[in-house]
Amino acid sequence: MKVPFSKYLQKQASSLKEVIQQLNKKYNYVSILSSDSYGLDVNVLKSATQISSKTLASERGIVIRVCQDGQYAEYAFNTNDLKNPSALAKEIEERLSEQSQLLNELHVQSYKTAILSDEPCELFVEKEAEQLVGTADTKSLVEKLETLGKKIADNHEEVIEYMVASHSTHVNKMFLTMNRDLRQSYEYSEAYVVSMVQKDGKVKQAVKTASGLKGPEIIDELAPLIDQLHLVGNDLLSAERVEPGEYEVITSPEITGLIAHEAFGHGVEMDMFVKDRAIGKEFIGKRVASDLVSMHEGALIAENVTSYAFDDEGTLAQDTLEINHGILETGICDALSALRLGVQATGNGKRENFEHKVYTRMTNTVFDSGTDSVEDMIASIKYGYLLEEMASGMEDPKHWGIQCMVGLGREIKDGKLTGKVVAPLILTGYVPDVLGNISMTSPDRLIFGAGACGKGHKEWVKVTDGGPYLKTKVRLG
Repeated sequence: MKVPFSKYLQKQASSLKEVIQQLNKKYNYVSILSSDSYGLDVNVLKSATQISSKTLASERGIVIRVCQDGQYAEYAFNTNDLKNPSALAKEIEERLSEQSQLLNELHVQSYKTAILSDEPCELFVEKEAEQLVGTADTKSLVEKLETLGKKIADNHEEVIEYMVASHSTHVNKMFLTMNRDLRQSYEYSEAYVVSMVQKDGKVKQAVKTASGLKGPEIIDELAPLIDQLHLVGNDLLSAERVEPGEYEVITSPEITGLIAHEAFGHGVEMDMFVKDRAIGKEFIGKRVASDLVSMHEGALIAENVTSYAFDDEGTLAQDTLEINHGILETGICDALSALRLGVQATGNGKRENFEHKVYTRMTNTVFDSGTDSVEDMIASIKYGYLLEEMASGMEDPKHWGIQCMVGLGREIKDGKLTGKVVAPLILTGYVPDVLGNISMTSPDRLIFGAGACGKGHKEWVKVTDGGPYLKTKVRLG
């Protein structure tokens, strides 16, 4: 069924357009982003059940951006009173003037930036979902999750705690200028099965996830993951420590995605280029990987949790080829940074919510597939590991080092899996070396979207990443 666009935003539209007309008499550019997004968050633990309407992207509010004489300013609010657009426009103008005066008094320097393009465009998008967040049968969802939780506990005697969770959000956004009217409505969901297992004094946690551009029906994808969850739990309980060193490795699609995110995440977000905070700026047009490596980034390249029709600056979603057979073609960019750098915006301008500023942020970051079978990859390794189960990661955009926390590694000796498991693992390396060492890539490709990404220590947004199996050489510890 269609995911219906917000009646609340529909009702706002005419008043907000009047506000834009009023403000346009003073400012060179005026845009409004209005959001009405709400969620359904259900967490079932062994000892408790938690239900909430708050998810990461839940919000209701308005942010207005203006430009005057090369200076941009924003004002965010969440009033429901739009009955007097002229009075609201006057209030906004006064607040923006106060803001400008304060910045002058503090001698804050800002960028002189060209005026954003305002080419005419109308877009109305309502995606599909089997269930709607606003009308979902919460009782039925809880019962299904409780059944899954019971299955986790009953089928594995070492389980001391479990969590089965489903987070769904109905996103409604409307972007307006003098010449643009963009509206989108879609649902995205992520779900988890988690077990905490204990044996012989060891306590380990196993996690399996599902995600997609869909509604609460996501929970139907969890049942097949429970057997995998038990296998990972058993492996972790028997795992040994790895001997630190450099190894040939095969990365599962989940680990491939983690490398994609950390290697070409913040390091090629071009708002970092503006302030010379990323070494990736120096590598545009240069080789950063082997010929086997191509990578795409953009809201259009997958149907998952961050696949929108337009970003928070009204730039239409795109498919950006970042790496083309080893050559770094471009980074990704929000609209203002694009003007400052003299490049095209890529549709990656995202806010945590209406109260936060826009940054260049990732959407779907994915390695392209190849032609090598996983069996051939394993057979080609004298001694190394098959890496699985993503945990977390971080990068240093200034020096292009990455650190990836990997859940477990399966030992490969003389071209065969030995059955030995090592965990946990830390994968480290210099990005051009890690990607330059890629010598085989598989045809299959998976995408994962059950996490979020912060910029620095904050500014959390949804992202997805993935790719095929890759063979490369890294340092493990």
